[in-house]
Amino acid sequence: MDGRVKPGHDDAIVKKGGIQPPFPWGRGMSQTIEGPDGRPRCPWCVATPGYLHYHDHEWGFPVADDRRLFEKLCLEGFMSGLSWRTILEKRENFRAAFDNFDFARIAQFTERDVERLLQDAGIVRHRGKIEAVINNAKRLAELIEKEGSLAAYAWRFEPGPEGWQQAAAAMSKDLKKRGWSFVGPTTVYSFMQATGLFNDHAEGCAIRAEADAARKSFQRPV
Repeated sequence: MDGRVKPGHDDAIVKKGGIQPPFPWGRGMSQTIEGPDGRPRCPWCVATPGYLHYHDHEWGFPVADDRRLFEKLCLEGFMSGLSWRTILEKRENFRAAFDNFDFARIAQFTERDVERLLQDAGIVRHRGKIEAVINNAKRLAELIEKEGSLAAYAWRFEPGPEGWQQAAAAMSKDLKKRGWSFVGPTTVYSFMQATGLFNDHAEGCAIRAEADAARKSFQRPV
């Protein structure tokens, strides 16, 4: 299974097997591992308690809330070149630093806010990624004006049975045309995985059926 760009070595779930957390282009994974309750799960989720909770309650479940979707897309961008463990452990710090990802407020951030965030040891202090969040918040306001909501926009890219990579590439290309940054195909694929645009839980994972049920009952935003 291919990994993200430079995944952190501390994210190996089973050190001997070199299993990595959920990275794009690894679809079709059939291997599972026994969780602490004895139920089979995706191998990556047993690395830390945080991973397990995230896997069981968030990853792959559909999302229709614009703020949650924006947060997810921003955090996936911050993870570029890093490990998801790093981002997940800092998530509450990111929420505090970025006004709980209230994109209307973030769009008003200035250079003073950028400098403030660059001094915040609780987040990833990368100027380009910080500036991308502010830029994307501004672009999101434009997108909502044209498309109605981020949720309606994102779910239009829901892939068919075999179209995951193509859908991610198409959404990435469209976002870039709209002026968004740090939204490459790998980042967008991860965003789609995480927000339930398709179910990438391993065959045999106990949570796969729960995610499927959530997707079936989910009312697609329009």
